[in-house]
Amino acid sequence: ELLKIIDSTNKLFLLCSCLAMLIYCMLEAFNLMRTLKRLNTNTTYFKCLKYAFIGVFFSAITPAASGGQPMQVYYMHKDGLDIGHSSLALLINLTSFQITTILMALISLIFYHSYLSIGLRIFFVIGVGLNIIALALLLISIFSKRLSNGLVNFAIKIMTKLKLRKLDKKVEDLRSSLEKYQVSAKYIRNNVPYVLKTLGITILQMIVYYSIPYYTYRALGLSGDSYIKILCLQAMLYATVSGIPSPGAVGVTEGAFVTLFSSIIPNKLLNGAVLLNRGISFYLMAVISSIVVLISTFLVKKKENKEFKGIVK
Repeated sequence: ELLKIIDSTNKLFLLCSCLAMLIYCMLEAFNLMRTLKRLNTNTTYFKCLKYAFIGVFFSAITPAASGGQPMQVYYMHKDGLDIGHSSLALLINLTSFQITTILMALISLIFYHSYLSIGLRIFFVIGVGLNIIALALLLISIFSKRLSNGLVNFAIKIMTKLKLRKLDKKVEDLRSSLEKYQVSAKYIRNNVPYVLKTLGITILQMIVYYSIPYYTYRALGLSGDSYIKILCLQAMLYATVSGIPSPGAVGVTEGAFVTLFSSIIPNKLLNGAVLLNRGISFYLMAVISSIVVLISTFLVKKKENKEFKGIVK
């Protein structure tokens, strides 16, 4: 059915929707690179693009996108990046992302609240509420020196109970990372223009992402509803389902899409619109990013094997 739909679509708009998803990842990588460079971390845009795709994949397959950032930190660490710097860079990106999600959803709600059914209004309140809680926790993580100290001390207690090998070295590395994290966090807090620019790039990133339903709408040969309207509906949809604790919010997103967009997409094309929109924004990106993860993992294992052979020699 999906192949039949693709065959009948306007290929130019279909290409635009695929490019929008790629630009979304490119802007994510750009923001990440900006922060890491600010923290005097030696990295490249290509590597940051790799981290962006890794984040997309592990966010797609874990509940509430919880696996994205930890796995990005893991692959950054394997590339020799300091955990304190990489963690802070990802926290800043994620905080900016949460602010944008909430802000755009609430602005969209003012103009298009009538499109939300009773059920979706309940889910919208829950979704925005969960995003606000997540944002509060992120801000505390960045601004609270006491909390970051507490988390590191807790981690050290766990490592001590587990009686890990080379414990002193691990504790020393952890405290060193914490010190770098706190110094870097202070630097970021004192550079408001930089933070605002990061937020601006994230807003552009999310506008590009929220544009995908418009391009799929036009690809199906539909017109009549404005770009702004469809973008705002998608902003409300994303805020509604982003807190759902299932991998990729699969099922809930499709159901909410049908409910929200049924007033502007004819019933006979609605299933096609769902398949096309999610096929590009979720499944296609999951496939592409999984290839990046496989290649990255292969290179990490190859590097580790080479280092191990060097130690043996």
